[in-house]
Amino acid sequence: MISQRNDARHWWRDAVIYQVYVRSFLDSTGDGIGDLAGVRAGLPYLKKLGVDGIWLSPFYPSPQHDHGYDVADYRDVDPVFGDLGEFDLLVAAARRLGIRVLLDIVPNHCSSEHPSFREALAAPPGSAARARFHFADGRGPDGSEPPNNWHAMFGGPAWSRVTEADGSPGQWYLHMFTPEQPDWNWRNPEVPAYFDQVLRFWLDRGVDGFRIDVAAGLFKHPGLPDSPDPEADARTRDSVNPLAWNQPEVHDVWRHWRAVCEEYTARDGRERLLVGEVSVPTAREHARYVRPDELHQAFFFDLLSAPWDVDAFRKVISEAIQDIAGTGSTVTWVLNNHDQVRTVTRYGEPAPEGSGLGAARARAAALLMLALPGAAYIYQGEELGLPEVVDLPDDVLTDPIFRRTGSRARIRDGCRVPLPWSGQASPFGFTQEAADVKPWLPQPEWFAEHATDRALADTRSFWHLYRDGLQLRASLPQLGDGTLRWLDTPPGILAFSRGDGLVCAVNFGTAPTPAPVAGEPLLTSGPCPPGVLAGSTAAWWITDGTHD
Repeated sequence: MISQRNDARHWWRDAVIYQVYVRSFLDSTGDGIGDLAGVRAGLPYLKKLGVDGIWLSPFYPSPQHDHGYDVADYRDVDPVFGDLGEFDLLVAAARRLGIRVLLDIVPNHCSSEHPSFREALAAPPGSAARARFHFADGRGPDGSEPPNNWHAMFGGPAWSRVTEADGSPGQWYLHMFTPEQPDWNWRNPEVPAYFDQVLRFWLDRGVDGFRIDVAAGLFKHPGLPDSPDPEADARTRDSVNPLAWNQPEVHDVWRHWRAVCEEYTARDGRERLLVGEVSVPTAREHARYVRPDELHQAFFFDLLSAPWDVDAFRKVISEAIQDIAGTGSTVTWVLNNHDQVRTVTRYGEPAPEGSGLGAARARAAALLMLALPGAAYIYQGEELGLPEVVDLPDDVLTDPIFRRTGSRARIRDGCRVPLPWSGQASPFGFTQEAADVKPWLPQPEWFAEHATDRALADTRSFWHLYRDGLQLRASLPQLGDGTLRWLDTPPGILAFSRGDGLVCAVNFGTAPTPAPVAGEPLLTSGPCPPGVLAGSTAAWWITDGTHD
């Protein structure tokens, strides 16, 4: 369903994209791991939901130390997910349904099994092969100390020492995530030239664009000096170290990638999208990445990280619209993704069945996000109201954060448990019900309450709320791209108007209040008696356009 407000050339400005975490979406082969054929089988479901496109998590050949974000070959498909022929079938099927396809590209680092890195390990210090990465001599008289004091985001030092060909302790290489993910050296011209080939390979296969992993990364301070706060990245699980992230040279990369995409757009008028995972300190800094000649969009994570508080939400929304929309781009809103605790749990009680305060707030946040000007991304399972799976046993955890630190703090397995599709017991239709085949992460019994078949049958479900919101968003000219005007409201109420006469209001409190708009709402996130906006509830109204 392509937006009616923007023509095909600018489809991305108000698109709603569904993030598919491929290994957890739908398994077509019975091995317990989702795959590309499973994604293709699920396209009618996504068409019915009403999304404009899908973003596929990495499916490239990989040893899976970080579930595909350690890429061993950027121009192929890992056999566990299918092959290039299956990928082509997926793209063709999506195009027939009017669903665009974005790929996840990982340019900051690769797998330690990537041929270029294996060549670098076999080459001597100072070689051209090592220059594609960050190799450096250690400190101290015997070089036994890392070249600087940086720590990796997933815990531990950001450097690992290699053993040279003669068996002696050798140089160190930089990895801002895990030792299995060496960072590329983008100051070496061979690296950007290689990624040009990667982009064109997938663009030639018909993709509609790329989600760019760690888009504020790539370049490190050329001197690789010590950091005044070396553990900041690990402590925050974010790109905080200013010497390792957000270097000014990165903007030249995005200008070049934008030019490559526009070259393809010029051929057929179909605009290819670049959307970046950009984690920077302020909305103003964020806006630099979406200037007219750089990325089309970048995820605005401040809404995702905001506490459930009316002033916090109003502040981050206002800053985004002021700084990002001012560049000519549109804000890219997101509430969930594969790295974050799901909203139902994050906003309230971690009630396994998904009831209670957290679920009500998550429903309200969904309507709020879909009413904001710009684009929106939905993480798979968000439309089912899935809570975080918080009680996975240690022996099934796969997140490298847990392996590196031994701590369960901020691990990401709980939001990656395979989706429930049908039935009353695991595997809930995710994979074949064979006694010796189980989903790659165990599904709890209470997933039955969130199974897709039950959600479609229940008009009060999260799924119907998202579907109804997406249908209205596609049909109402007031929604999607455009402007927002804040309305005066009592404490605890956030309200704004969109275009000519559409109002969205959210009650951040738990007690009901008088509705800020007279008349029956167009859509609500929960039950509201006449003239009332219930606690932890959002609603949309169509008015005469004069509401203040």
